[in-house]
Amino acid sequence: MDASLIAKFSHIVGAKNAITDAAEQAPYLREWRDMWRGVTPVVLRPVNTTEVSEIMKLAYETNTKIVPQSGNTGLVNAQIPQGDEVLLSLNRMTRIVSVDAADNSITVEAGCILKSIQDAAEAVDRLFPLSLASEGSCRIGGNLSTNAGGLNVLAYGNTRELCLGLEVVMADGRVWNGLKALRKDNTGYDLKDLFIGAEGTLGVITAAVLKLFPQPKRRDTAFAAVPSPEAALGLLNLAKIASGNRVVSFELLSKIGVGFAVTHLQAVNPLAEPSAWYVLLEFADASPDALEMCLEQALNQGLLGDAAIAQTATQRQTFWQLRESLSEAQKFEGGSIKHDVSVPVSKVPDFLAAATQAVENFMSGARVYAFGHMGDGNIHFNVSQPVGMDKAAYLAQWPAMNKVVFAEVLSRGGSISAEHGIGRLKAQDMLKIKSPLEIEMMRSLKQLFDPKNILNPGRVLPL
Repeated sequence: MDASLIAKFSHIVGAKNAITDAAEQAPYLREWRDMWRGVTPVVLRPVNTTEVSEIMKLAYETNTKIVPQSGNTGLVNAQIPQGDEVLLSLNRMTRIVSVDAADNSITVEAGCILKSIQDAAEAVDRLFPLSLASEGSCRIGGNLSTNAGGLNVLAYGNTRELCLGLEVVMADGRVWNGLKALRKDNTGYDLKDLFIGAEGTLGVITAAVLKLFPQPKRRDTAFAAVPSPEAALGLLNLAKIASGNRVVSFELLSKIGVGFAVTHLQAVNPLAEPSAWYVLLEFADASPDALEMCLEQALNQGLLGDAAIAQTATQRQTFWQLRESLSEAQKFEGGSIKHDVSVPVSKVPDFLAAATQAVENFMSGARVYAFGHMGDGNIHFNVSQPVGMDKAAYLAQWPAMNKVVFAEVLSRGGSISAEHGIGRLKAQDMLKIKSPLEIEMMRSLKQLFDPKNILNPGRVLPL
């Protein structure tokens, strides 16, 4: 990029917030799993919406490509710039603008770390229910841009359901202020929903109004051994009835996943005997004996073998630490080909059986490492490399492995991206999974909002 143009961008944010030094840029250009490394002429760190607007105005005038980035925790290579793309980091825009307990809403800038929002809500006895393993580092702008899911979708919905209003800087620098806290606003198209899940391809989210909820007065958490995903599905149905539909989380864990977490990260399995599958379930504000009654019914019906109920907050945290360590634990076993997929909840057991068989037929020795949010049908169907296989050779099979797994997902009416997004990783797959009309409508929206194709080009939609 021409030095004079870099100087113009630098003038907007100040020299110290326009990073051109390679060593200082490095944290912004490396994906946390070390799968992708980026290149950019400059990292820009605006402090407010006005600076973002000025950056986009200049980018629009000069046809400069812009890659927005929040916490750099994305998993589909949407946030890593390549070549002449300028990285626009929102990590200085961290203000919590206001918290309204009476209205059950909070207004925040896009660079707020998710945990900070949770803490601000808790300070006024409210709950912001979006919860992810990366909540200590991910930022709400990225959560909105990917429509993040997480551990509490079953009760509260994805990020889309938790957002009331947005502020967005458009490709040409104009600012749309949609920061409303209304629960009902039936005045035409719901514009905010176009930007949620768009992965920065239609505009740069700079602020949001989010929903808050009363803090649960009671949480009941259990870690249970189940013989099969079919049994887990039966337990889920019992849990909904026993709790009065107050199941907040229902996570499915496999034996191999728990084993990796215990071996590599010293996570604690609360149960003495190993099991083929496990379930971590949590009720919020159910009757005091609801969870125990549910587990007793499941035991009588042969749906579980053993279970532990958390007796203290520390014990509950131990259960959740095991669940949240699963992604990191897989790193120690070599290459991992990951699939963030969803199918109708009733079809999860059938999908797991069929996809596991298909993978084993495709590659002898491949180790299926499936876990995730069974309560909403979202399974992280990851596959670890065969023991002793060269990692690079294994990862070269990523597209072929995807094809095998995606065939099982799509044949059951599922989605190849449940909560991680599309990014660059799955952009080419969009032509295979979307109808021509869907692609046409999406391209038309992209052309309308970003006619020069300067916002995250090549992400979501293939070039």
